Amino acid sequence: MGFFWADKQATAATLAKCPIDHHAKPDVSACPVMAGKGPAAAGLAAACPVKKDGSGSLNPMNNMPYEISSVRMPGQQIELPTARTMSTIPRGTDESDGVWEYPSPQQMFNAMMRKGKDEVPEDAVESMVDVHNFLNEGAWQVILEWEQKHTVETRVDPRLLRFTGRPHDLSPRAQAYGLLGKLFPEHFTREPPFDRHDWTVLRADGKGGWNEVRYVIDYYGGPDDPHGMPTFFLDVRPALDNFGNAFDRAAKYTLSYQHLWDKAMGKDL
Repeated sequence: MGFFWADKQATAATLAKCPIDHHAKPDVSACPVMAGKGPAAAGLAAACPVKKDGSGSLNPMNNMPYEISSVRMPGQQIELPTARTMSTIPRGTDESDGVWEYPSPQQMFNAMMRKGKDEVPEDAVESMVDVHNFLNEGAWQVILEWEQKHTVETRVDPRLLRFTGRPHDLSPRAQAYGLLGKLFPEHFTREPPFDRHDWTVLRADGKGGWNEVRYVIDYYGGPDDPHGMPTFFLDVRPALDNFGNAFDRAAKYTLSYQHLWDKAMGKDL
């Protein structure tokens, strides 16, 4: 879910609506960012554009090449867009660092071909990129909600320093949900998340510096909606790395449960 390329000259783009083409269901099984386990998955690690042998120049912020070619592949039948989309996610420690930049459909296709994913339909790539970008934007919006209290206190917006894909590492909560799915299948899904990412967010310390806060993001596939379109659920929360993160989680969940209770008691009507 986190293929980003960075451009210091980038300016933020606004996600005004869902970018997914709702007239054609994307081929989820071929998407390089929807992978792992379950019927809607195909293996994120297998499609990662980074060479495992350490070859190539890699960006330490995302462990990916600084540049993926936008040149049309030999034998490619469909002309894919080469324009890249700017995310709304601030990058680095300063405004001059700009925002994170998503790969173009051609770059994504080239990355998949580089890893031997030659069975991916060319006409599905643009939909894959749209879903990929949309989910990342959704994850950032949830992080902003978590960070709102601190943003109000410091009057400084958070930024994304780096991220790491961990598709094969189940978080403790995902493991717990899997166990609950076996015990109570009518209430919990048994399907594990199809991807996991750890995002390192910069939170202003109120003194002109930054504190690094790790967020864990589990990506789940849901049932198709009434129109036959796939649905997704993101479980985004600060990692339990310190007391502060634990307190933020406890406070947020307590407020959520209190809201549900008040609504059940008719206080929120």
